[in-house]
This record gives sequence, structure tokens and C-alpha cells, in this order.
Amino acid sequence: MEIGVFTFADVSPHSGGVHAAQRLPEIVEEMELADQVGLDVFGIGEHHRPDFAAPAPVVLLAAGASRTTTIRLTSSVTVLSTDDPLRVMEQFSMLDSISGGRAEIIAGRGAFTETFNLFGYDLKVYDELFSEKLDLLLALREGRPVTWSGRHRAPLIDVEVHPASVQSPIPVWLGVGGSPASFVRAGRLGLPLALGIVGGPPAHFAPSIDQYRRVLADSGHQPQPVAVSVHGFVAKTSQAASDIYYPADAELMNRVGKERGFPPTSRLEFDRKILPGGPYVVGSPGEVTERILELHQALGHQRSLFQLAVGNVSHRDVMTAIELLGTEVAPAIRAELGRDAQLPTTSAVAG
Repeated sequence: MEIGVFTFADVSPHSGGVHAAQRLPEIVEEMELADQVGLDVFGIGEHHRPDFAAPAPVVLLAAGASRTTTIRLTSSVTVLSTDDPLRVMEQFSMLDSISGGRAEIIAGRGAFTETFNLFGYDLKVYDELFSEKLDLLLALREGRPVTWSGRHRAPLIDVEVHPASVQSPIPVWLGVGGSPASFVRAGRLGLPLALGIVGGPPAHFAPSIDQYRRVLADSGHQPQPVAVSVHGFVAKTSQAASDIYYPADAELMNRVGKERGFPPTSRLEFDRKILPGGPYVVGSPGEVTERILELHQALGHQRSLFQLAVGNVSHRDVMTAIELLGTEVAPAIRAELGRDAQLPTTSAVAG
């Protein structure tokens, strides 16, 4: 089981709050600590909004690459629908060279739609854009000359990505939410699956993951790893973890929910989410360990990622959570699950 963390570089759009010039260097420090305590993965997600400071995750990942040695560096997520696959692959090939072969891409469609207007794309062809661009991205990562044509980009004739990546190829995961079609797409293409869980019992996703694995096999692909990303936090005690994480999570979810017409999040609702069987993983090291093992029993996944730094969770508290994940939670999970039955490493199954 790989254990890691990810962030969308939350900042405050209001005066007096955490701003990008403070938050971005803090994230580099968090990457460095995650590497030092033995975590496996650090992810940066892409957003183009005033409350998040990472519209270009690869830049921040490259900064972290210079301060780390072993941890894998992934986007979580690259909003491929409104990006250019050639530029994405060039940038991640550079990151792969800087990091000595530790780059990954989680390609997805994103949780918001502001990039369509921002970059001049038609939301009416939402799925068609993603499908076409994913096809090109996968062709480009093979390291051979690519001749390609589609509806939403100028054609390419014998184009190669420069510089060549260290990994051959760079792992590309398919980021999915709740759409059954996305699980099928990942299986049909033979891609590792990155599932983001925000609400609802995680066990409800088990049938979709089972279907993904059936489609993988039916399509002639080798088994691939599944990553599960959750809102989660760890502190020395359960009460401390809840008291730190709830205000920040509620502020973020209420702000986003207000835009979408959702009712406010209460402390009672939050407490229900962190119970066994709920979508959040929040508690002491022992409780978080048990919750990950519970998730693994339900979903059979190979990677667990935690969104620690939501809203206004302080850098100090995030650093403590990273240390506890690396020194207490991850060793306990690895000791319980062992490694004999695990899938190959992500780089080995990328093709």
C-alpha cells in the first residue's frame, strides 16, 4: 500500500488570510518532509480560482523535486479537457528529468468548469474534448514520432516529445469521480485508476471498481493499481484531529456549496462523515490506520492519498500530520498488509 498526500494549495481570497506567496513555499516544505518520513506520493491539484494557488501544478512539483529524493510527484489532477496534451507531456517530461524519474500525471476533467471559458473551449463538447485529448496524451507518452489528427486541435505529423522522459513511459492515471463511464474508460484503456471520494460511503464505489477490473481483463490488459483519495487528517488524538480539520473543511465545503446551492455543513454532519464507513478519514494514528485498512478491505486499492491542507488548516498542523502519517500510519499499514500480494510499482505498470 502506497501512502501519500495531496493539496490544491488552498489560500484565502480575502485580505489578511493566507496568500500564495506564503502558501506555495510552505507546500515545498511539506513535500520535503513527506519525502523524509517515507511517504510514497505527493500530489498537487489544478484549479483556476482565487481560493487555490496552483493553476500550474507542474511548477510546484518541480520546486519540490529539487528538495526530495524518492517520493513520487503527481498531478491530482491535470485538467486535460482544457489543456494541450503536447504541452502537458513536455512539462511532465521535464519534471521527470528533474526528479530522476518520479513524475506522474493524473488526467481528469476537474471538479469545476471555469477553465472552459478561461481557455476558450465549449462546455457542450465536455466529454468529446477529454476523450480526444486523452487519446493524444497517451500516444505522445510512448516516446515515438506521433502523427495524429482530431477535431479540437491542429494535426501533428511525426512529432516527438522533447526532452525524452526518464521513465518509459511516464505513468498516466485516469482521475474519476462517480461516473460509471469513467471507470469503464480507464479499464478499456488499461490505465491505473485514481478515485476521488468527497461524499457518500466509500463502499458504494466497490461495484464500479469491480467493473473497472473486469473491463481491464476483458480488454486484455494487465492488472493496474487503484488509488483512493479522501479528505483526511491525523493528529495525536482523535479530538485534536477533528477540532483542527472541521473548521477548515466546513469553510471550504460551505464556500463551494454556496456556489452550487448546497446547504451548509454542520459539525454533526462532519462527525458522521468521519465515522467508520464514512467518506472522511480523520483521527489519531491508530484510528486512521484502521480506517485505511477498512477502505482496503472494501475497495482493494493500492494507494491512499489524503487531502490534509484544506481551507485554513495551518502549515504547522499539516507538517505534524505528515510526520504522523509517515512515522506511524504508513509503517502500521505496510506491516498489516505486507507486500507479497501487491501489484507492481506504478512505473512498472504504466504501459
